[in-house]
Amino acid sequence: MSNPWTLLLLAISAEVIGTSCLRLSEGMTRPVPTLLVFTAYAIAMALLSKVVMSIPLGITYALWSGIGTVAIVLVGRFAYQQTMGVGQLIGIALITAGVVLVNLKQ
Repeated sequence: MSNPWTLLLLAISAEVIGTSCLRLSEGMTRPVPTLLVFTAYAIAMALLSKVVMSIPLGITYALWSGIGTVAIVLVGRFAYQQTMGVGQLIGIALITAGVVLVNLKQ
């Protein structure tokens, strides 16, 4: 599987899994969630290093950070029952708009 777009989605997924496990690790004091955090981040970085060989760094990072941020907000909402205020919803919309703008071809 060498499609850079697929690798990017897998990298984002791995990063979201790792970040989601941060809370479960309880400050890196619980071994299994801590191992999941480090493993997921290592996989994410390895995949991302392949992606930037094909997709420009700025585009890669805009997608990585934007999609990852929106996904983590949703994980917080649905997995950890964190509330989402109007400001947070506006922030998600602005992040999404920023990612779209960065990816527009000139």
